[in-house]
Amino acid sequence: MPVDTSTALEYRLDNEFFANIDGPEVQRGKVDVALEVKRTATVVELNFHLSGVIYIPCDRCLDDMEHEIDTDEQLFIKFGHEFKEESDNMLIIPEDEGEINIAWFLYEFIALTIPIKHVHPYGKCNKEMSARLQQMSARRVDDEDDDDIEFADDDTQEEVEKPTDPRWDALKKLKR
Repeated sequence: MPVDTSTALEYRLDNEFFANIDGPEVQRGKVDVALEVKRTATVVELNFHLSGVIYIPCDRCLDDMEHEIDTDEQLFIKFGHEFKEESDNMLIIPEDEGEINIAWFLYEFIALTIPIKHVHPYGKCNKEMSARLQQMSARRVDDEDDDDIEFADDDTQEEVEKPTDPRWDALKKLKR
């Protein structure tokens, strides 16, 4: 009868890890990893809990900002004849190798927590950069995040009137 085994491991990912992995999204941070490894007769199940802080550039002012990490991920490993990714969280590795480097997977789990839009909270952006953006701004849409800033070239500062389709003008008259 096969016996299931379980092992718990802990890692700390620091600036050296992010520098060595050479990934484009994250260059610095401090993330704790709790890894539980469960092995059965047919599969190895890796359960990750990642928590900590990474530093990423603000989309608005380009200064580094903190981004909290707190995520749980899973990876399943089967043994086969050659290395193959069956799905996002299922790998097949050669039986004769019997080991896998999880560094890139840890980096990807962290990078996937980064939101598409990452900006400082209101009022926390670099004041000098915000002032320069304000000077270059052709039109500013005010909201509490100051996220929607539209830029224009110096040549197109005046408002250009767009011609309208006469068919739409006729339909607009019916609405009145």
